[in-house]
Amino acid sequence: MKKKLIFILFFIVSTIFVNAQNFEQNVENKTFIQKIEHWYENNTNYSTITILMVAESSIFPVPSELVIPPAAYIASKDENNLNIFLVILFGTIGALIGATLNYFVLGKWIGRPLLYKFADSKVGHILLLSSEKLQKSENYFNKNGKISTFIGRFIPVVRHLISIPAGFAKMNYPTFALYTFIGAGLWNCCLALLGYLAHGQADLIEKYSHEFSITMGVLLILVIIYFVLKYFIRKGKNKA
Repeated sequence: MKKKLIFILFFIVSTIFVNAQNFEQNVENKTFIQKIEHWYENNTNYSTITILMVAESSIFPVPSELVIPPAAYIASKDENNLNIFLVILFGTIGALIGATLNYFVLGKWIGRPLLYKFADSKVGHILLLSSEKLQKSENYFNKNGKISTFIGRFIPVVRHLISIPAGFAKMNYPTFALYTFIGAGLWNCCLALLGYLAHGQADLIEKYSHEFSITMGVLLILVIIYFVLKYFIRKGKNKA
């Protein structure tokens, strides 16, 4: 297992540096940011926004920060057909659908014992779940009550898991849906505003996109190293 992880780490790091070299030799001279922007423009629509936000509000690790701001950035461009208000609306609908799945499927139907067991399984860890995270969300819900399904939409980690303890507690669904929709809508408005403001700084972003590419590559490597080391440390503690 250790050899596999080292190989995967080496492969990812090598790929990043190879892509960095290709980046410099790109015939069309496109920057990293321009490539990402071009991909988003070709693939982002109201359906993909909704689907990604369904995943974001369920147990899949899809940050809303990587969905709404880029979509709003594209929508703010005159030549694009996306509407920034519809981006917020469909993103919020997706968040409500994902939260509803958590509420019914995980919270009410699967239930607490099985879900906690799943969170500490290998699959659960791949999805970045843990019993500690579930417990944190449950404690927050128990402490703050129904309003936590609204406030929790603004809190990292709690945001996409708060619907689960609401299901455990069999919270009134219309109230849950209302709080979730308003909280997710306000959060998406904040994210959309960031995307809109970023469009106003498009020239500055393009000017420093090469430096940004290198920074993102270095950060990615550091994150990968962190998780690999964390895995080995946790494995060592379990053996001890």
